[in-house]
Amino acid sequence: MELSKRQETILEIVKKEGPITGEQIAERLSLTRATLRPDMAILTMSGMLEARPRVGYFYSGKKPGQELAEKLHRITINEVKSVPVVVPEQCTVYDAVVTMFIEDVGTMFVVREGGLLEGVISRKDLLKNTLGGQDIHKLPVGVIMTRMPNIIYVEPDTSVWEAARRLIAHEVDALPVVRLVKAKEGQTDLEVVGRFSKTNVTRLFVELGEGGY
Repeated sequence: MELSKRQETILEIVKKEGPITGEQIAERLSLTRATLRPDMAILTMSGMLEARPRVGYFYSGKKPGQELAEKLHRITINEVKSVPVVVPEQCTVYDAVVTMFIEDVGTMFVVREGGLLEGVISRKDLLKNTLGGQDIHKLPVGVIMTRMPNIIYVEPDTSVWEAARRLIAHEVDALPVVRLVKAKEGQTDLEVVGRFSKTNVTRLFVELGEGGY
């Protein structure tokens, strides 16, 4: 994060004289508080300055971006996940295309009874098979979907930082959010309880910029 000269000056004033009020900072710079408001917002949002009511601003000692990084590691998927869009394994490619269009998503999750994860199907999978000359009214998505162990997923207590890292590392648009459940045979099944997508990342970024979380 690159600071402007005025922001660097504000930071030095607070380091030397903090805690100090916004009014006092404005006086040192011969500016109005309204003029400084955007700079103060940037410095506090980045975590470099902290503000306390009736006390003023003081230097936190944190590096630029450190506060944001800590928040991204602290916020869990459970706080930001969306409702998953799912289809059964017997669903045809044609019906899957219609569902994807209606729900306006780029990735859907294929489940069996009980909402247990069977596979993942993307817009690219559907497009490739739609253009492949096959009868998409009869072809089930179970034939073309990605199956375990090739499915990348996250759990509700995974940090949004880790989830976003997986999106980038595996070049996918969305991840299923799953809860581990024990099967009758002693094995572990994955129950789909949500979705985490690039849209969730963007929405979180906007909320952080507005002072949320």
